[in-house]
Amino acid sequence: MSQPKTFYIFHGEDDIAITEAVDKLRAGMGEFGEMNTSEFEGESVTVPELLNAVSSYPFLSDKRLVIVKGLAAHVSRKGAGETGKRAIEQLITEGPTLPEHARLILVERGALSEKDKLLNAVGSMPNGFVRLFNTPSDLAGWLTKRAAVYQAEIEPRAAAALAELVGPDLRRLDNELVKLADYALPRTLITEDDVAAITPYVPEANIFQMVDAMASGDGRTALRLLHRLLQDKNNTVFSVYGMITRQFRLLILAREQLDRGGGNLASALGVHPRAAEGFARQARAFNITDLEGIHRRLLDYDVAMKTGAMEPELAVDLLITGLTAG
Repeated sequence: MSQPKTFYIFHGEDDIAITEAVDKLRAGMGEFGEMNTSEFEGESVTVPELLNAVSSYPFLSDKRLVIVKGLAAHVSRKGAGETGKRAIEQLITEGPTLPEHARLILVERGALSEKDKLLNAVGSMPNGFVRLFNTPSDLAGWLTKRAAVYQAEIEPRAAAALAELVGPDLRRLDNELVKLADYALPRTLITEDDVAAITPYVPEANIFQMVDAMASGDGRTALRLLHRLLQDKNNTVFSVYGMITRQFRLLILAREQLDRGGGNLASALGVHPRAAEGFARQARAFNITDLEGIHRRLLDYDVAMKTGAMEPELAVDLLITGLTAG
C-alpha cells in the first residue's frame, strides 16, 4: 500500500489550474472540512507554526489541511539569509515525518527553479507531490476545453481570435469567455462574430480598428475608438498612447519586411501568425516614409505630454486629427 501524499507543492503561471487543484483537495476534506482547514501567507508565518497547524489532530475528520501561499519563494529569496535556509532545512527534515492526516500545500505563483532545493526535496519524498502548472501553449485549445465549464462551445476561429486578442493572461481569457457565453445565450455555441461584438472592450482590438480608420482617413471613427478606450477605467492616456506607438512601431517593421519580400512576418514581429496577417494588411496601407513620419510625430507628442507642454487628452486628440486630415 503506497504512502499517502501529505506534502504538496503546486507552482506555475496557470493559477486557475492551481486553484482548481487546491479546491479538489478541499472537497476531499469532508463535512467538517472548513473547521480543519487553515490558510496562511508565506511571508507572515513561520515554519514551526505551519508544522504545528498541519500536525494537530483533526476535529471530527480524518484530515487536516493547511494551505500556504508564496512560502517557498519567500524563504529562498535574496535577502532571506540564514532564516530562510533554516526554514528550508526544517521543511526538508520534518516533511517526510508529517502524520498521515496532514495535507500541507505550498502554492507558488510562478514556476520555481528546477534547481530549487525544497522543490527537489519534496519531489523525492515518498509522501511528497510536486506539480508544475504552466500556461498552455495552445490557448485556443485551452479555451475550447474551458468553454465546457460554462456549458458552452466555442468555434475554432472564435477561440483563435480571442486567444490572439487577450494573450496568455488566463484569468482575463476566462473572464472574457464567461462574458461571451452569457452574450451568446440562448445559443451555446460562441462564434467569431460574438468575439467581434465584445472586442470594443479589448484594447488591442480597438487599436487595430483605430489604425484602420486612420489609414482610410476616417478621423471621426478613429476618435470615437480612441475615446472608447479612454473611457475604460483600466486604461490611461499614457497606456493607450503606448499601445498606439507600439502598433506603428510594429507596422514599420512589417512594412520593411514586406518590402524585402515578406518572409516569416510572424517571427520577425514576434507575434502570432493571425496577428501578423493583420499587421501585413495594415502595413500595405502605408509606405515606409509615411510610417516613419507618423512614428516621429508620436515621439514628439510623447515628449510634449511628459514635459507638460501639452495636456495628454488634447495631445492624443490633435494627433489623431492631424494624422487623418487631408
